[in-house]
Amino acid sequence: MPTVLILGASRGIGLEFVRQYRADGWRVIAAARTPEGVGALQALGAEAHQVDLSDAGAVAGLGWKLDGEALDVAIYNAGVLGPRTEGAQPVTPQEFDRVMHVNVLGPMMALPLLLPYVEAGQSGHGGVLAVLSSRMGSITAMEHSTSWLYRVSKAGANAALRAVSLDARHATCVALHPGWVKTDMGGQEADLTVQQSVKGMRQLLAGVKRRDNGTFHNYDGTPIPW
Repeated sequence: MPTVLILGASRGIGLEFVRQYRADGWRVIAAARTPEGVGALQALGAEAHQVDLSDAGAVAGLGWKLDGEALDVAIYNAGVLGPRTEGAQPVTPQEFDRVMHVNVLGPMMALPLLLPYVEAGQSGHGGVLAVLSSRMGSITAMEHSTSWLYRVSKAGANAALRAVSLDARHATCVALHPGWVKTDMGGQEADLTVQQSVKGMRQLLAGVKRRDNGTFHNYDGTPIPW
């Protein structure tokens, strides 16, 4: 039975990853920040852990719980939007700390910890390690300055993923843009349902090869420039 780990799985895209992987017969290990989130994961049949991904001790504790695991897929999904600024307007230190802790420090703590377990996945030939990013984090494709703190944080998350990919010997590390999705963050005017987005990303993760290590993709597989 293949094994997937999903971090930040209590709702929206993360919870839908759990639902779809479980429906396909995967063993799912998942983490949520609250007891309510853990309960929702357990209701779907996942092995659930309560983890605050911005807390170094909690992330290290998760590493101990994963000791001996071989992960075929691992997905870092946690993220926050932060202030919806219209342009490159000053942000407060409090806003900066909140967004950067979740969107950048979280991946920088979790991805190196997860890499050895993903290296052991897919029967020792290496699994797939993914971070849920955003096209808004692409420097090359940036055409607007709205919500610029979020843009900066996702560019940082992309850099973290790219750096970890350089340490991967067998695993394939990728950044994913889920599309504009009907979630609390994306709003109800968005183009995609969570079901459509996650289905596309799962197909992408199932099809990536080692040559795709360190790349950035749209949910439908289209490459995105850094």
